[in-house]
Amino acid sequence: MDFFDRGLWSRLLYVAPMLLLSGPAHAQGRLDAKYQATLSGIVIGKGNWTIVIGDKDYSGSTSGGTTGLVKAIGGGHGTGSAQGKVLAGRLVPEAYLSSVFYGKKNETIRIAFAGERVTASTIEPEPPPTPDRIPVMDAQRRSVSDPMSGVMFVAPGKDELPSPQGCATGAAIFDGRMRYDLQLAFKALETVTLANGARLSTVVCSVSFKPLAGYVPSRAAIKYLVKRQDMDVALAPIAGTRVMVPVRVRIPTPIGLGMVQATEFNTAAQSQASKRAN
Repeated sequence: MDFFDRGLWSRLLYVAPMLLLSGPAHAQGRLDAKYQATLSGIVIGKGNWTIVIGDKDYSGSTSGGTTGLVKAIGGGHGTGSAQGKVLAGRLVPEAYLSSVFYGKKNETIRIAFAGERVTASTIEPEPPPTPDRIPVMDAQRRSVSDPMSGVMFVAPGKDELPSPQGCATGAAIFDGRMRYDLQLAFKALETVTLANGARLSTVVCSVSFKPLAGYVPSRAAIKYLVKRQDMDVALAPIAGTRVMVPVRVRIPTPIGLGMVQATEFNTAAQSQASKRAN
């Protein structure tokens, strides 16, 4: 059954697909975080995420892999990176790279941007043609973000973070294959307790998913996600900035709750000198 298409679900859980906000990024900060993915309470994967936000540019890098039973029956691992500019207080992507390995198979996605427009994208090895897949038009490659930059939310306004304003947005993402919109809506303010005992103040946003192109309409996983009204993400700020990133993502599935949650979330503001030293 194509509902369990590993490629689709891994991309959705990996990027926790959300949208780039349009407020001022401000200042500089760094995040070093560790995450754990679970399904029905069973740990299925672990990963790391590092982000550096500067006055003029930003970067992010991730790595992770499956664990436990999932690893034993056909595990996978992957890495990702994104770079871009901070222009007029907004994060504008320039390059994205993702490499995912499943057993003896692998897939590498590269995307290049110029002014939030996709100028080049490749998937290696090139996937076989799928006649039912809706093609991505050139116009749909404009005013978009890559999956990693898209989850570095820049909160609008000047109020103390986190706040409900962080959820008042929608976005456009191109992941190298699929073009989709996501819409956030305020749900609650919540204190999330991490595995190491740390307590983080977050804003929880509901998430709706709208595929536009690059997908096969008949696939069960797509139909399921479009209908869901109970997916959500909890966001917390990177110190010294108004950039907010996921602390927790929850996606209900027919076999239990899929969740990606931070186990460590270490963030600190950076001065110009410390940024240059890194």
